[in-house]
Amino acid sequence: MSLSPQRILVTGSNGHLGQRWLEAAGADAGAFSTRAVVRSERARSQLEGLPPRQRPEEIRVVDYDDPSDLARAAEGCDAALHLVGILRETSTTSYRDAHETSATALARAADEAGLKQIVYPSLFGADPRSQNPCLASKGRAEEILRAASTPTLVLRLPMVLGPGDPGSRALLSQARSHIVPLVAGGDTLQQPIDARDVVLALRAACGAAAPIASVLELGGPEVLSHRALLLRAASLLGTQPRIVGVPRSLAGFAVGALERLLPSPPLTRAVFEILEHDDCCDNGPALLALGIALRDLDSTLRYCASEAEN
Repeated sequence: MSLSPQRILVTGSNGHLGQRWLEAAGADAGAFSTRAVVRSERARSQLEGLPPRQRPEEIRVVDYDDPSDLARAAEGCDAALHLVGILRETSTTSYRDAHETSATALARAADEAGLKQIVYPSLFGADPRSQNPCLASKGRAEEILRAASTPTLVLRLPMVLGPGDPGSRALLSQARSHIVPLVAGGDTLQQPIDARDVVLALRAACGAAAPIASVLELGGPEVLSHRALLLRAASLLGTQPRIVGVPRSLAGFAVGALERLLPSPPLTRAVFEILEHDDCCDNGPALLALGIALRDLDSTLRYCASEAEN
């Protein structure tokens, strides 16, 4: 006798990670059924335009700020995968609205609908006491979700590498450049993780036999400086970029000046601080709890480069 697939409520399913979830769920339709919730008709149209195998079984437009609206969408679901979040504030979306307000609504909705699990991908460094407004907001959202009656797994992640992801695009662009200015010569530590492994972790969490109520950090298999990561990618591409160090104080001043002068700067101080934050964690607890293994870094870099060339 075959078991019915678990029905997962997925917020923010039109984003990069959401679409990777849909692709993986479509490839294994017997395990998960996705009820995608999005904010707008435009996002609904985006999902409806996906290839049939990747398209979610259900799509609903909801107000992420309305617990009752979310609770109705969550009825009949087993778990919620909360993918709503931003790195940079805009004139229409604040960190508070994107993280804390939506987390408050989802926590109440999950309790009301009787979900067995909430899974929330967060960021390395998330902490309500952080001086960084994004990391502080993420930390408060974590606390809100963990205060719900529904068990919540917070999965803190570093840079995610996958074809088309912002981190991958930036890294490959640098690797293909002749001259690359890097803050402090690229000494910031990074622990990038393969996007496929992130989806694997999310699937393991949503499908766990018993709910996981914890905060886990999951990075890639190696910790290395951004300079070393860039040169590693360049070696695979057969390029030889010249790295020029930029003093961190000068880079910070320039970012601050752009933020003061431009209504929509290409880089804000909050995002700059996150990019310059050292990422380093012990993967052991997360790998044990989720029962997964990680791909090696070179495999991830080849995956990103080959897909980007197609």
